[in-house]
Amino acid sequence: MTDTRTITVTVNGKSYTKDVPTRLLLSDFLRHELMLTGTHVGCEHGVCGACTVLLDGRSARSCLTLAVQANGHEVTTIEGIAPEGSNELHPLQQAFQDHHGLQCGYCTPGMLTTLIELLRDNPTPSESEVRSAISGNLCRCTGYQGIVEATLDAARKMRA
Repeated sequence: MTDTRTITVTVNGKSYTKDVPTRLLLSDFLRHELMLTGTHVGCEHGVCGACTVLLDGRSARSCLTLAVQANGHEVTTIEGIAPEGSNELHPLQQAFQDHHGLQCGYCTPGMLTTLIELLRDNPTPSESEVRSAISGNLCRCTGYQGIVEATLDAARKMRA
């Protein structure tokens, strides 16, 4: 028999109450219970950063976090970063598109959530600070330059 707990978690501004197995990972909860498949699972060891979400506004590896640990907390996934009720992209998403900051797209949700935290905490990052912020996120396609350029451009536009 699987041990379960009832959790209430706010994901992208919407509250969910669900019975979940105590060992269910947050990434699996998001992807399989809530059908929010934008959060990607790569290494399942917290190394690649593809599963990064914002937990109470701070980046967290959802493949290392249990769903029960999110009980009573707020989670923001890639699906929740664009302005609510509009067809517009978040300025960082738009900058990624404009500067070719994504190719295959697998790392992109984790990159974006990580960088949203950076830009919130540091609206005027240097190139080195952007590179440091994404040092825990692996990308095999872009060479990172487009990601860095996109982030710096988004920072400028978000300040204006």
